[in-house]
Amino acid sequence: MQQRLTAEELLTLKTGAFGAVFLVSNADPGMLALFRESFAASGAMSGASGVVKEALTTGPLPKLPRDSALEVESVVLPALGRAMGILREKAPQDVPVYRSVVLAAADRVARAHRGVAAAEAAVIDRIRDALDEPA
Repeated sequence: MQQRLTAEELLTLKTGAFGAVFLVSNADPGMLALFRESFAASGAMSGASGVVKEALTTGPLPKLPRDSALEVESVVLPALGRAMGILREKAPQDVPVYRSVVLAAADRVARAHRGVAAAEAAVIDRIRDALDEPA
């Protein structure tokens, strides 16, 4: 049984997903890479369905810190864990959808420009860990 998510819960899902892409993109930055990575991420996210699609396509964009990668991680990784908890409670059928979409977007961003750099792989591992932690 699926329950309706609040605007705050939807924003948490969006913060986790968009933030994960931002973390991977910034792990190995480059101006040309930015365009390829944005296109790659949007392709992965467009495959979402159900509550995940609603979260990623409605409402405001998340506000992420811009000062340091550690500061961004301190917001994004907990948001991913909270998003999984929200989905487990209110829309359990969408848990694998969210996990799959976030990891696919992160992977596509990493591969979009010259393959996966070591820094990008490390960030993806931290994202995967955040998604796998029990709520």
